[in-house]
Amino acid sequence: MKHGIPASYRIAVASRAVAAILGGYGVAALATGCLSLALVRWAGMARAEAVMTATLLSFAWFALAAIWVFAADSAWRAWSGLIVSGAVLALGWATLGGA
Repeated sequence: MKHGIPASYRIAVASRAVAAILGGYGVAALATGCLSLALVRWAGMARAEAVMTATLLSFAWFALAAIWVFAADSAWRAWSGLIVSGAVLALGWATLGGA
């Protein structure tokens, strides 16, 4: 008789961990790009200072994305939230003139 954690639960936790790591990285990278372009364009910051500021704030974006992934009701909701926020940030990055 085997007692333990069901495979479905393990898969859900693994999916959330992958979402937190990869999705959090993607959201943080896109947020960094958007924020650095916005700071250069609208705040008149020097490009190097804008990139440094946005990069420092990316740690907060990554942490918030990881926290949100594990606070979501389901793994599907976590993934969809990351995809939607990533798409919005990618659109903003493209609009602001990203490569």
